[in-house]
Amino acid sequence: MRILLTGVSGLLGLNFAQEMMVEHEIIGVDRGKLSNAPFKVLRYNLLETGAVNEILDQSKPDYVVNCAALADLDVCEEAPDLAKLLNIDLPRQLARACKQHNIPFAHISTDAVFDGSKDGAYTEDDKPNPVGVYASTKLSGEWAVLTENPDAFVARVNFFGWSLSGRRSLAEFFFNNLTHNKSMSGFTDVIFCPMLVNHTARTLVKMLKRELTGVYHLVGPQAMSKYQFGVEIARKFRLREGDITPKSVNFSGLVAKRSNNLRLSTRKLSTALGEDLPNFSTGLDEFYTQYEQGYPQKIRSYQQA
Repeated sequence: MRILLTGVSGLLGLNFAQEMMVEHEIIGVDRGKLSNAPFKVLRYNLLETGAVNEILDQSKPDYVVNCAALADLDVCEEAPDLAKLLNIDLPRQLARACKQHNIPFAHISTDAVFDGSKDGAYTEDDKPNPVGVYASTKLSGEWAVLTENPDAFVARVNFFGWSLSGRRSLAEFFFNNLTHNKSMSGFTDVIFCPMLVNHTARTLVKMLKRELTGVYHLVGPQAMSKYQFGVEIARKFRLREGDITPKSVNFSGLVAKRSNNLRLSTRKLSTALGEDLPNFSTGLDEFYTQYEQGYPQKIRSYQQA
């Protein structure tokens, strides 16, 4: 099948393309960060008038997965108008166009739509209460997508993996600092459910094939603190976990507010798929194997010089 990926140079988009390009025809949309990709790349600014319909007419995809977003929380605080364009207006256009063209559509959202005040795991039935511009625009993007296209599905995600720049994921942050013997902090009071980005991609394809609709939590089934996540990275790569200092997010100095508890229940999705979602240890093992096999260098070679 032919899958159109917006935001193909991002962490999810690039790993999705790399993961699926053998079995499926991948067409990525990118503004110019990729030059040597082993899959087809269309150069477009998705925000230009008429771009979305032009891309769909040109590529004629069987499925569309929207990975495009302004995902830097602090940049969203500083540029709320741009966040609105990328996180609300663009998903709305894509959802509407896919509905008109009768193309199944998947939109990527975030676990950050919740404020973290719940004691326990959030389900899809819990009411979101976003804190900050990023989370607010992503939640509005969900509503826009499902209002325009009720047959679409929205996946709330949290993933880690190797990226084009080598600096996009939390796993790379810990790995880069640990390998250069630099001390860093890990938040002990921010709980999340990380999933290897390749597992995210594989699961998204299963969701498309099952023709799922509505909102699903697509995260790892195990919850942990950001600090514990860093320690697990250190142990797997046999680096010094003592270089990671436990710290509270309240003293982080970050511009955008973060939610403390982002435990998400994955029961709805695992029930719909008829299988458990991949666990963290399996993802960490694969992340390490990718490193041993030169996977990070391979995907970075696709970068525009």
